Amino acid sequence: MTMTTAAILPTSPAPLDIGIGGMTCASCVARVEKALKKVPGVETATVNLATESARIVYAPGEQMEARLRRAVRDAGYEPRAAGAAIDAPDASPWAGFMPVGIGLALSAPLVVPMLADLFGKHWMLPPLWQFLLATPVQFVLGARFYKAAWGALKAFTGNMDLLVALGTTAGWALSMWLWLTAKAGSMVHLYFEGSAIVITLVLLGKWLEARAKRQTTSAIRALHALRPEVAHLMGVDGEVDVPVAEVLVADRLVVKPGERFPVDGTLLEGHTQVDESMLTGEPLPVSKEPGGKLTGGSINGEGRVVMQVAAVGSQTVLSHIIALVEDAQAAKAPIQRLVDQVSAVFVPVVLVIALLTLLGWWLTGHAFELALIHAVAVLVIACPCALGLATPAAIMAGTGVAAKYGILIKDAQALELAHKVDVVAFDKTGTLTVGRPKLTALVVLPGVDEGEALRLAASLQSGSEHPLARAVLAAAQEKGLGIEAPDNARAVPGRGTEGEVGVLSFLMGSLRWMDELQVDMHAVAAQAADLQAQGATVSAMAERTTAGLTLRALMAFGDEPKPGAKEALAELRARGIRTVMISGDNRGAAEAMARRLGLRPEEGEVMAEVLPGDKAARVMALKEGGQVVAMVGDGVNDAPALAAADVGMAMGNGTDVAMHAAGITLMRGDPLLVAAALDISDCTVAKIRQNLFWAFAYNVAGIPLAALGFLNPVLAGAAMAMSSVSVMSNALLLKRWKPVKTGHSNPNPENPVVATK
Repeated sequence: MTMTTAAILPTSPAPLDIGIGGMTCASCVARVEKALKKVPGVETATVNLATESARIVYAPGEQMEARLRRAVRDAGYEPRAAGAAIDAPDASPWAGFMPVGIGLALSAPLVVPMLADLFGKHWMLPPLWQFLLATPVQFVLGARFYKAAWGALKAFTGNMDLLVALGTTAGWALSMWLWLTAKAGSMVHLYFEGSAIVITLVLLGKWLEARAKRQTTSAIRALHALRPEVAHLMGVDGEVDVPVAEVLVADRLVVKPGERFPVDGTLLEGHTQVDESMLTGEPLPVSKEPGGKLTGGSINGEGRVVMQVAAVGSQTVLSHIIALVEDAQAAKAPIQRLVDQVSAVFVPVVLVIALLTLLGWWLTGHAFELALIHAVAVLVIACPCALGLATPAAIMAGTGVAAKYGILIKDAQALELAHKVDVVAFDKTGTLTVGRPKLTALVVLPGVDEGEALRLAASLQSGSEHPLARAVLAAAQEKGLGIEAPDNARAVPGRGTEGEVGVLSFLMGSLRWMDELQVDMHAVAAQAADLQAQGATVSAMAERTTAGLTLRALMAFGDEPKPGAKEALAELRARGIRTVMISGDNRGAAEAMARRLGLRPEEGEVMAEVLPGDKAARVMALKEGGQVVAMVGDGVNDAPALAAADVGMAMGNGTDVAMHAAGITLMRGDPLLVAAALDISDCTVAKIRQNLFWAFAYNVAGIPLAALGFLNPVLAGAAMAMSSVSVMSNALLLKRWKPVKTGHSNPNPENPVVATK
């Protein structure tokens, strides 16, 4: 039996990343996106100028990847391997400078006489020498502009290269015409130096831009560099070195002092200290004992250890981090839509303005060569390079530096929205508290043995991962009680657990559940109220008998606030942000913990007795009235609320489900990182706005000045080159950001000061 092609095709939309060579400006981005979206089956296509890549989501189809690559090539660009720009080895700071250096060497003799004229010196070179110096710059060094411009013309679009090619060719051709038509022996002013220096300046600007791009992708390259190439495998023949790509789950690996752990796993033998700063941003080493979790990329301390592999390849934590950062840097922020709309019509409008400039000057009685020079200046200064780089450069720098401090931003939308947050809602257990409650009190009914009640409760809860269940188990184990596996155990979401221990049937859960089941609680009602008033979480255990449900014991649990949680809430309040705690505990226990954390229950900052399934509804209620809400949580039951919030923040010490639902992951599980995440969003959005302002300002101010004759092509070329360099340099200032501990909010996003551990 043969399998048809359709049978092996994927059935759900598939993402694809393609590297793209030859893009130079925002118009190129719009052109590639348009070409990709025309391919049947493509659902979305997002092109990033800073990473020189495209992210495409397409419906299943035969040879789709080949079709998409062909579409890129037909649009006039070169399809490359995904991440080629990022995965390239670190180059010398002077890599790629040779064409610029040659251009400067050939252009200098043309520019020096022009500058000497300002001091009354007439060193003008003969026309032949000017021609010999300018022509290689125009047609050899400038060949890249002609090639790209021709591709744009074939696609009936425009880009930066078309503007540069048209402008400099016009200047060069005008100089040739003036030279060849001049009377013998006459002195004629030529414009070879203008065309040559414009091309050289544009090349210089692109070289500086490329250097800056390498810095913006340094975060990704640094993460890739954390992956060791070789692992020490313990095989049947002893210890052998194998490529990390060949390591399998359940393999046993040796890791020597100072080496990086090659993959994720569990410590089997040995004791060591592990530097996990690449994962959490926390510089202090973490002690590891047998059974402890190890993360690939972290650094082993002083001990030789043996680990068992738990995850390899794309399933490792480091791979997930890299994927999150790459996704965020490849994404397009909502603010970019304005740039896309402008760039779609920018080049045609500039061509019209240049033509009107030419006709306006010429028809008002000025010499044709003067009119042409002013039109050339318009073409040169209008290149929209900076527009295409303004947003992605800032996003790459912001997400990169955030990852360095343990803040993983999954998408650009979360990054852009976070600075608008008005309300931050926190899950209590595991987020604001340590999440490891202890059994603090056990109250048994008359005739019930305390040790037996604890043993039965621990047996009933032995299969549960709930923090309260673990606290019961820990208390029973401390007393050496024999625990047996329950039969027919079943978790009742938001309420508790029921099952059988031996021949007896029990339920254990919240007091609210006991009320719903009409369990008689009168005998311990006063004690339960006292424990709750002290901030304890109280559960009850009832036995199912022939007479119905009979209360057997009360158990009180206490948790501790997380280090830094109180400071984190104070920092957010100082920034003018409302904070709310959402808890499933009874109101007394929830409010007692809230006050320890500095929250104000009387002002509505505590939502108590909230069932897991109702958290998302509470978040939606907070969003009413146009408020932007961030939700911070760590558990599976927080995932719907994280997804419902405008910005979801998952604690990195929580569950994978929570992290997938959230737009931002705080790898250290530190509440103080919430304020830091909001601050890096503030700073990044500020940089985006600054970049867009300067990108538009160069064009809005420069085009009229050039059209009115106040800018010559040389100055226009310098201004255009500097626009891209200034935008990239401004974005790179984000790399200086660091979370710094403070007790007050920071009013100046350009000098970020944010609380952290």
